[in-house]
Amino acid sequence: MSIWFNKELSIDQLNALNKNNMAQHIGIVWSQLGDDFLKATMPVDERTRQPYGLLHGGASCVLAETMGSVASALVIDTTKFYCVGLEINANHVRSAREGLVTGIVKPLHIGRQTHVWDIKIYDNQEKLVCISRLTVAVLPVVKS
Repeated sequence: MSIWFNKELSIDQLNALNKNNMAQHIGIVWSQLGDDFLKATMPVDERTRQPYGLLHGGASCVLAETMGSVASALVIDTTKFYCVGLEINANHVRSAREGLVTGIVKPLHIGRQTHVWDIKIYDNQEKLVCISRLTVAVLPVVKS
């Protein structure tokens, strides 16, 4: 059973969210939509590397926050609620120098007022690069 509010959700709709923002700038592409997870890729290139040629930890955090924030927005009725990030943490356990990294986001907690997401990022060899957790607040839309 799918956790997504819109049961007709597609990868094309997810990728349309990337237009004219950070996700597009650094090359994030949504690649898979499961019943309770999303996958996205990000290139390790001049946009996402730090000066030593390694994947920048901040780029990993951007991928993680993008994935968790989008996932939160996808489980709520956005005509009644909106989501904002409260806290993100990341453990960078391995470096990547080239290719693509792949993130997988899954829920740890989907409550009425908060969501907690687990995001794992892997390199081309499917070795763990980063483990991140994102906590999101779910707030009511105030109509004026």
